[in-house]
Amino acid sequence: MDFLEEPIPGVGTYDDFNTIDWVREKSRDRDRHREITNKSKESTWALIHSVSDAFSGWLLMLLIGLLSGSLAGLIDISAHWMTDLKEGICTGGFWFNHEHCCWNSDHVTFEDRDKCPEWNSWSQLIISTDEGAFAYIVNYFMYVLWALLFAFLAVSLVKVFAPYACGSGIPEIKTILSGFIIRGYLGKWTLVIKTITLVLAVSSGLSLGKEGPLVHVACCCGNILCHCFNKYRKNEAKRREVSYYFPLKTLWRSFFAALVAAFTLRSINPFGNSRLVLFYVEFHTPWHLFELVPFILLGIFGGLWGALFIRTNIAWCRKRKTTQLGKYPVIEVLVVTAITAILAFPNEYTRMSTSELISELFNDCGLLDSSKLCDYKNRFNTSKGGELPDRPAGVGVYSAMWQLALTLILKIVITIFTFGMKIPSGLFIPSMAVGAIAGRLLGVGMEQLAYYHQDWTIFNSWCSQGADCITPGLYAMVGAAACLGGVTRMTVSLVVIMFELTGGLEYIVPLMAAAMTSKWVADALGREGIYDAHIRLNGYPFLEAKEEFAHKTLAMDVMKPRRNDPLLTVLTQDSMTVEDVETIISETTYSGFPVVVSRESQRLVGFVLRRDLIISIENARKKQDGVVSTSIIYFTEHSPPVPPYTPPTLKLRNILDLSPFTVTDLTPMEIVVDIFRKLGLRQCLVTHNGRLLGIITKKDVLKHIAQMANQDPDSILFN
Repeated sequence: MDFLEEPIPGVGTYDDFNTIDWVREKSRDRDRHREITNKSKESTWALIHSVSDAFSGWLLMLLIGLLSGSLAGLIDISAHWMTDLKEGICTGGFWFNHEHCCWNSDHVTFEDRDKCPEWNSWSQLIISTDEGAFAYIVNYFMYVLWALLFAFLAVSLVKVFAPYACGSGIPEIKTILSGFIIRGYLGKWTLVIKTITLVLAVSSGLSLGKEGPLVHVACCCGNILCHCFNKYRKNEAKRREVSYYFPLKTLWRSFFAALVAAFTLRSINPFGNSRLVLFYVEFHTPWHLFELVPFILLGIFGGLWGALFIRTNIAWCRKRKTTQLGKYPVIEVLVVTAITAILAFPNEYTRMSTSELISELFNDCGLLDSSKLCDYKNRFNTSKGGELPDRPAGVGVYSAMWQLALTLILKIVITIFTFGMKIPSGLFIPSMAVGAIAGRLLGVGMEQLAYYHQDWTIFNSWCSQGADCITPGLYAMVGAAACLGGVTRMTVSLVVIMFELTGGLEYIVPLMAAAMTSKWVADALGREGIYDAHIRLNGYPFLEAKEEFAHKTLAMDVMKPRRNDPLLTVLTQDSMTVEDVETIISETTYSGFPVVVSRESQRLVGFVLRRDLIISIENARKKQDGVVSTSIIYFTEHSPPVPPYTPPTLKLRNILDLSPFTVTDLTPMEIVVDIFRKLGLRQCLVTHNGRLLGIITKKDVLKHIAQMANQDPDSILFN
């Protein structure tokens, strides 16, 4: 009896912390599509079903774009309001942040546009004054108190309701997209808690960003909405068409989803400037060829900072995982928050939000700017074209330089301990802040050098008296790109991201020079970016597609079993009982088993997954009369007639993969690694003259790569 003519719930699915079989999933999707296409010719209803199936992908992208864009706008607006809440509240409407509160005021001048009677600091509300030492202490205390409250709520919600909502999520997203299963990581609770706690974490003033966690939020939206459509709900590979398998239609659908999200975000207008970019810049001075030298110096700084950050952060995260520190996430978050808030409040550049800091550093000083960074002498003397010429720095600029230097030290140190805590934490904004500060410091230095030494050869050919030669804001933007590139090791995508964030298209060359330099310097000190380092730290089975495998090992050097190991555990096609198979399942932890003709011949028939075996046998015991422990299991197409008074047989050919991927024992591992990368395999079988010799799993490949790179192979925890 073949009870598998009807699909069994659970067969073809995967256990948690296992890798999907891309080849099988894509084959199943092609069969499904072929069946729908064939049926569409039979009736009008089937044709409508075929059209709706084809359209469902675009509808899904529309919904993902709408939901992701809405959540991004909500998170940004909420974080801006709660960040300002640490310093005061708007009496004209508590839901207004500082900027919006003063927008609506009739009693504010342009010079003092941040001061209005409707906005009250906490000292004004509590002791009715904003002057004096006691008022300063009250504001200081309230700032630290709000920061601790926000951080406590964030870490508590993550710990109690959604442990997967912590971190940036990008290492796990990369691993999931490569085919790994982490149940609940992209679930409803994770989405809700990550959205709430991301606002709280950013508002607490910790040195973290929201851009990385927003990737996690968007992926949660995609995963949840995928379950509304059959073809995505029932196929793990269809939900991951962006990694090993990236068809052109997915590119167009991704573009469409991004377009919808951008339109939604523009409608919400969270930045209040009617623009889609986070840091809009408008520089008026073209850069000069000589400036590539300081831009490259910023690239070197970014590479050094990236390598330093990765090493120290991974060392601290490893300490957190292997010591008692990891058992007290709430205390760790509160201690780091308290230190950050106490050190941040006295300095206006650490007290403001990191996004606001970067925006100010990118700013090109104009006549109406009241920032200390724009406090130059003779600031109202303009050139003939109306542009501000290079001019001597005033007291405010020198004061800002000292404050920014202290801010740089604090950001460099505190970010190491912040990234990786049990709260949502992104790295884009803190990395950009470090680079932007370094870039602004260098930019102001170059500006003053050009002003006081215009007769130098490097300046006199292109920088004339009274001209606007150096743009410090551009240096800040290039420095931000350099540090972000040093940490993430992005190049082309980094330049595109910086262009998207700033809108500065004509400065592509400086950005490219800094990004490439930072990557070369950082790669010379360590090959891994921060996300790959965290993937390796967590033992996730991620095969990096960009790394070359240049060692001359063979498949027989990696396969299991090795020499002197016990024989490979196999199933035979027609001679094992239910009890025999259940014994093998209970005594081993393998994800699947090769099926052979007989133990003597070791001729390969196929491969069967452990989960499918368990579900099929349990289902047969419930639904098929007479199946007992002595029933014979057949993986053959036809089973022989059953003698009288013997238990009925159990036919499981339908769960058998009849075309498992195989290589010979003399296949170079360079080819095997390429096969695993490009086909997304979870295992392949090793044969010699048609006889089964062993098996190579994705975990074996990763361990071998680690071993060849003189790394710990036991750090790979999952298959």
